Amino acid sequence: MTVIRSKQNPIVKELASLKEKKGRRERGTFLVEGGKMIRECLACGMEVVRLALLEGEEAPFLQNAEIPCVFLGEDAFRAISDEKTPQGIAAEVRIPEAPLMPPEGSCLFLDGVADPANVGAILRTAAAAGYREIYLADCADPYAPKSVRASMSGVFYADIMRGTREEILHVLADIPVIAADMGGQDIFAFSPPEKFCLCIGNEGNGLSAEVRGRADFTVGIPMAGRVESLNAAVSAGILMYLLKKGV
Repeated sequence: MTVIRSKQNPIVKELASLKEKKGRRERGTFLVEGGKMIRECLACGMEVVRLALLEGEEAPFLQNAEIPCVFLGEDAFRAISDEKTPQGIAAEVRIPEAPLMPPEGSCLFLDGVADPANVGAILRTAAAAGYREIYLADCADPYAPKSVRASMSGVFYADIMRGTREEILHVLADIPVIAADMGGQDIFAFSPPEKFCLCIGNEGNGLSAEVRGRADFTVGIPMAGRVESLNAAVSAGILMYLLKKGV
């Protein structure tokens, strides 16, 4: 077994580049860390290009998997990992190709959500609440390490489609659009259509003018006391479940 120890090794540099958007775009892959996440990645049918194991680590669940594997010394593994305490196993995974298509069911449109942790948390809740098709315009990269971690495997279950606002609104032309806004109709008194697209805006500025102008409905979550707003991922989670319940 050959162990790569140098951080300057070309393989280490390739894997380390996946921590940056440019590297993911150039290679068409992203990094998944931890045995549990990798098992779920494989179970979902994602294409694992190669595995990286810290010297001395084992992955029994991969014994029958025909996946190229590299072994790294501690310094080399820390160079590829985005975690403060690396778990000793990482996978380079192919980013799925997802051309813009109209949704088959109720879906989400993330409009300028800038925090990768929020994007990941929304993907996690979407998977749990039964929203598979997720459209993103001008958002943080859902395949960034911070987003992947926050998604807790939700990124594997989603059909993530990215485009401009104009392109996304075009494929949603026949779908009722529900805008999330604090000044909207009380979500608890709202009766949603059978099929819809819920739109979640930027953490600071809310939805773009294009999406607001296209919205068929606007809903909000009532606030008690002096609280003015909720975190974007928390708001999205509440709305996702309440809208599905109301159908």
